[in-house]
Formats: sequence, structure tokens, C-alpha cells
Amino acid sequence: MAISSCKGPCKTPNDCAGQLTCINRKCNDDPAVGTNICRTLNCGGKSFPQFTCSPPVTSSTRAKLTLNDFSEGGEGGDPSECDGRFHSNSEPVVALSTGWYDEGSRCGRLIRITASNGRSVTAKVVDECDSVNGCDTEHAGLPPCRNNIVDGSAAVWNVLRLNKDLGIVDVTWSLA
Repeated sequence: MAISSCKGPCKTPNDCAGQLTCINRKCNDDPAVGTNICRTLNCGGKSFPQFTCSPPVTSSTRAKLTLNDFSEGGEGGDPSECDGRFHSNSEPVVALSTGWYDEGSRCGRLIRITASNGRSVTAKVVDECDSVNGCDTEHAGLPPCRNNIVDGSAAVWNVLRLNKDLGIVDVTWSLA
């Protein structure tokens, strides 16, 4: 069975993503951990999970790399939260899911991202990929991010030699 998110099907606690556990065959907040992440946001007739936390950061944290345009007029929406600026697609910059962004404590920090092809890149954290809010003007109409997202600029994808048409790929990351 694949890893499930909130309210997803499960048979064992290991079938649930992040800090969730299997209760009555559905992934839910783990009372032993005290998580409160199984909330949803309705957006355009669809329901999206909201996450206030992300998986623990390790020396090789598994994540999903998504593609973002941090430039003015790009799909990223507003200027980056860390520095109030837009960033060129040639800059290796990222936004981290809410839990990893950690209320801005990682702003300006460098992270090392490694793709499954063995290539790696160092990128600067400039924004939050909001895992709680979305579907509004501030978020360019996009739904909340998952809790395991590293949202990278085109420069990140180019250095990693990844096909941007994929839109999302498995990577690992760590603090640089």
C-alpha cells in the first residue's frame, strides 16, 4: 500500500505519511505525537489537506521537488517572504513547506538538494511553500503545498539536469 495522507486508506501506521497514524483504516493525526494536521481547505470544489508540520529534517530528508517561477509575474505570486524580493529564474532559490520553513528560521540558509541521478545543487531558502493556506490572490490561486515540498527555481532544476516538464520529482535535501 502506498503512503497515504490525511483520511487516506491505511492498514498499518507505516502506511501514513508524516506524523500521522492509522486509526479505523484511515490516516489521522497521531494522538501520541499531538499533531493537528488533518485539516482541509476547500478550493474550487476540491478539498486539499492542510499541514502545519513537515517530516523531521535529517542529513538526507526525502522530499518532492516542484518547479516555481520566483520572478515578478511568475506563478509564485507575491515577492519572496524572506527578503520581499522577486528572484530571477537563473538564481538557485527555493521555498520550503511550512513545517520546514519553520516560521522563517531557515530564511537565507543554504540547503543541498540531491536528485536520484546523483547530481546535487546548493540553493538559498527565500520563501515558504504554504502548506496551510492557499486558493487566494496571495497564493496565486494555488492550493496549499504538501508538507514535503522543496519548491525550486528553474536554475535548481537545470543544475540537477531534471526535466522541468515532469513538474515534480523525488529528491533528498539537507542543510548545507
